[in-house]
Amino acid sequence: MSGHPAVVMRLVASAYCVAEKAGSIVRKVLHSGELGIVEKTGANDLQTLADRLAQQSICASLSRRFPKITIIGEEELPAEEVKEDLIENGQSAEILQKTCPAEYSSLKEEELVVWVDPLDGTKEYTEASTYLRHQTGAQILHKGLDASQVQSTALWLLDNVTVLIGIAYGGQAIAGVINQPFYNYQLGAGATLGRTMWGMPGLGAFGFQLQEVPGDRRIVTTTRSHSNKLVTDCVDAMEPHEVIRVGGAGNKIIQLVEGKASAYVFASPGCKKWDTCAPEAILRTVGGKLTDMHGNAYCYNADVKHMNSAGVLATLRNHEYYISRVPQSVLQALRSD
Repeated sequence: MSGHPAVVMRLVASAYCVAEKAGSIVRKVLHSGELGIVEKTGANDLQTLADRLAQQSICASLSRRFPKITIIGEEELPAEEVKEDLIENGQSAEILQKTCPAEYSSLKEEELVVWVDPLDGTKEYTEASTYLRHQTGAQILHKGLDASQVQSTALWLLDNVTVLIGIAYGGQAIAGVINQPFYNYQLGAGATLGRTMWGMPGLGAFGFQLQEVPGDRRIVTTTRSHSNKLVTDCVDAMEPHEVIRVGGAGNKIIQLVEGKASAYVFASPGCKKWDTCAPEAILRTVGGKLTDMHGNAYCYNADVKHMNSAGVLATLRNHEYYISRVPQSVLQALRSD
């Protein structure tokens, strides 16, 4: 490490601590039971108090330390003063000690774009809260569930929730931080909840153990709540041995790098740049790939449109196989940017 770490390393070191702070905010709001839910475009596009507070915390903390970076967050929030207790000033000492890849060592603040999803998997987050608060007594008996089953369902839903902070330069995702606020819930009371993983191509990926699906199996992960005929047709065309339907783009990329799925297939324009920037950086770091359904890379410049209009196809290995299986009907329906 040099005497003064490169700007991008300092930004990643800050983003790591900021993501952990946001994760704690997400947990705190859930435990309070007061989610403050607002529908943005419909019942499948929700915003909670956790989304709002976490984004305020992330954006205010990073912009205070790095005033020249461009930050693009998912939530459209009114301009207001952010409470001091939402500010995170910490930086990961471990990250600051890493050697910055030479290609990024001289980058300036104003050349960097940060894409923020303060709470990826909001639908699952709200559903989990409902389970934990209301699925008791008569409702449990009516559904033939016991309390432990309800708890298990709610906590599984919380696995889908992540905080995403992606850093881009020259249109490419060059670093990503993912916090999973409810990781370790299986260990029960007393366990330390949450984990943070991060990665930078040319440097490495940290906070998880890279694993792969056995080469003779195709396991596809796809959307749990935003499916349609196009999505289903595309998944079927991959000839998967198994299909896993879960929430959250960040969660699906975690499945790829931890050997639970071999491809993330979403033939729909529902995903946004803040959903994919951080996960793509980590996936690229370990040799994976994320493109649209045509095989084209997404651009993360500050002035691009936010929607990933041509869907998302992400793999750890064998990307070309999955691209080759995309039906013509999907390619015609989803125009590449």
